[in-house]
Amino acid sequence: MAMITVFRASISRSLPNCFPNLLSSSSNRNSAPKKNKLLCYAASSHTKTIRSEMSFCVGTHMIPHPKKVERGGEDSFFVSDYNGGVIAVADGVSGWAERNVDPSLFPQELMANASCLVGDEEVSYDPQILIRKAHAATSAVGSATVIVAMLEANGKLKIANVGDCGLRVIRGDQVFFSTSPQEHYFDCPYQLSSEIAGQTYLDAVVSRVEVMEGDTIVMGSDGLFDNVFDHEIVSTVVGHSDVAEAAKALANLASIHSMNSEFESPYSLEARSKGFDVPFWKKILGMKLTGKTYKDGFFFLNATSDQVLCLAGGKLDDITVIVGQVVKSQHISLLDEDQTVEAHTEQENKLKS
Repeated sequence: MAMITVFRASISRSLPNCFPNLLSSSSNRNSAPKKNKLLCYAASSHTKTIRSEMSFCVGTHMIPHPKKVERGGEDSFFVSDYNGGVIAVADGVSGWAERNVDPSLFPQELMANASCLVGDEEVSYDPQILIRKAHAATSAVGSATVIVAMLEANGKLKIANVGDCGLRVIRGDQVFFSTSPQEHYFDCPYQLSSEIAGQTYLDAVVSRVEVMEGDTIVMGSDGLFDNVFDHEIVSTVVGHSDVAEAAKALANLASIHSMNSEFESPYSLEARSKGFDVPFWKKILGMKLTGKTYKDGFFFLNATSDQVLCLAGGKLDDITVIVGQVVKSQHISLLDEDQTVEAHTEQENKLKS
């Protein structure tokens, strides 16, 4: 059984996980356990085959919105060591709170379902199909943006993204690959929903990237990418050799920027460049941002709202960061040039006697 971890933000935390892709963990975990096998050789000459496999070493960190710390925030994610490794983030759409719906329930259930379906035969290690099946199994009311990335042992990274969660592949000191957010209009992202009006797995942007040993994958909710520029992400990752420390440093940087009303954030720059000419009647389902009340450098929807309209400064939000380093492991197979005999473990004692 693959190790699967599902999280919601409850406190600020870091989590390191290294996933060496051993043969025992790369086999089909839904099948019955197989007996260990012993290779017996009938000749003395052998061919040695070395097979390299890629996997993740992962660190994570989550910081809830300052007003949502007690509730744990509305982001959710999971990490799995299945195959080369699977990472995913879902960001609950906070507008549901205005309908007296807990926005954290939908992403939490969505990620729980996805984690259970990673090894499903029908999913066939396809992130888009995983999103489809996880969404279909989710009964909670609400909606969420979501991103899933699956690393194959051969180094192919498969990504499916609905909305404005994001992923960067960093190679050396440059961003080698970047996802792009999907939006209906500014700050109204594509989202999976319990409502018919929402998007589906068919709307996901699917990407495939060839990664190399030493590449770093940074995945996060928009709380990261709205507050931290790509060059800051690169410099932070390069400055930390430990993935858990890198994830923590990025989350902390995003948090600091989000509370700085004078910081020219990626979010505030985009807000000003696009203007705010979207008709209010369109801003219903999935509304993350609209603003009327000004306080401490931020515009709020109203006096009690935590939804910020950033004409300047950072954007207060839940922040989830996953940092994965691509590592390589080698597996050696000895193949007899003439004959190889396969024997089950229970025969081992006979062979030794």
